[in-house]
Amino acid sequence: MSLPPEPPATTLLVTLTGRDRPGLTARLFATLSAHDVEVLDVEQVTVRGRLVLAVLLNPSGAAQSDTALRGSLTSLGEQLGVEVELAPGHGDHRRPPGRAHITVLGSPLRPGAVAALTDAVAKAGANIDRIVRLASYPVTSIEFEVSGADPARLRADVAAVALAEGADVAVQPSGLLRRAKRLVVMDVDSTLVQGEVIEMLAEKAGVLDQVASVTARAMQGELDFAASLRERVRLLAGLPASAVAEVRAAVQLTPGARTLVRTLKRLDYKCAIVSGGFSQITDPLADELGIDYSAANTLEIADDVLTGGLVGPILDRPGKAAALARFAAVEGIPLSQTVAVGDGANDLDMIAAAGLGVAFNAKPIVRSAADTAVNVPYLDAILYLLGISRDDIEAADAADGTPTPAPPLR
Repeated sequence: MSLPPEPPATTLLVTLTGRDRPGLTARLFATLSAHDVEVLDVEQVTVRGRLVLAVLLNPSGAAQSDTALRGSLTSLGEQLGVEVELAPGHGDHRRPPGRAHITVLGSPLRPGAVAALTDAVAKAGANIDRIVRLASYPVTSIEFEVSGADPARLRADVAAVALAEGADVAVQPSGLLRRAKRLVVMDVDSTLVQGEVIEMLAEKAGVLDQVASVTARAMQGELDFAASLRERVRLLAGLPASAVAEVRAAVQLTPGARTLVRTLKRLDYKCAIVSGGFSQITDPLADELGIDYSAANTLEIADDVLTGGLVGPILDRPGKAAALARFAAVEGIPLSQTVAVGDGANDLDMIAAAGLGVAFNAKPIVRSAADTAVNVPYLDAILYLLGISRDDIEAADAADGTPTPAPPLR
């Protein structure tokens, strides 16, 4: 097997800066084609109509050719009305190992947070190769592509800074694995939907205070979930079954939930929900949204009245992780290509098992255990963690005729 060629000892970095317009990139490469050069790397960024285009070249090495190249590029800049900077490079042009993507969310995103995060990246020994904007509303999301640092160390360093600055940050290794996520599994109460269904049922039964107290302790991990669930359901005994239908009709999706599921389905992701709540609520919800898999507990109903019992085994914390593994196995998807999203202690096992565990507006115990935390109130912000931009979402909506809200003026 032949070895790859050694990189050139000296390279030439050509950077064009100025007002963007059609044909500019083509003019640059047409000019370069008249010279004996090899293109090693290209990066282009356009921000508000301003272009930065950088091309790394391997010149022939002949002084005369190099002078002619520089003259052609200088003349091109004058013709196009852009600034052309030529700078030598040395050594290996290939990016160093330890590449990662850092996704930052803020509502709003303050300059101080960006300054602190980029400082943490530098202190970790990493270099920022590229910055792109993923969204400007309803939250601001930007993504850094970095190289030269261990992703695990980088995650720990920037997480502490993000917490102090009030921003959300996710650090993921670059490469095919990040783009190969194919199954997204979500908790339901306080994740896919707003609030806790069992408390809505308890309010109808007149036992809200008792149930809410037990729920809070269970979500914080202070009580065994199975025992606490049985205790709460017992308090619902005698509630008419019609109240369950009323609660189902009253359930409000979390902002961005429909967009999240719709976009994932367009991209051929499989979606699932797992809930410590009740199948009488979650199964119709899954049907409505087109979710592929659903798992939850089932309330026992006799003579159109809740008995205060449950049917079958309880779906608890280990049960949620088992459901994640079961759905992945059916689809032939390895766990490394799954995403789990939740907010309470009952979600910890599935968050740990997934390739990417996301704490969504979660309890402190969950935020500390998850790969990343999202604290903005929009569930579709999870799309940005997968590298899907707001422009991608809106383009797909437009193609399908799905109405999207007008963005605010910026």
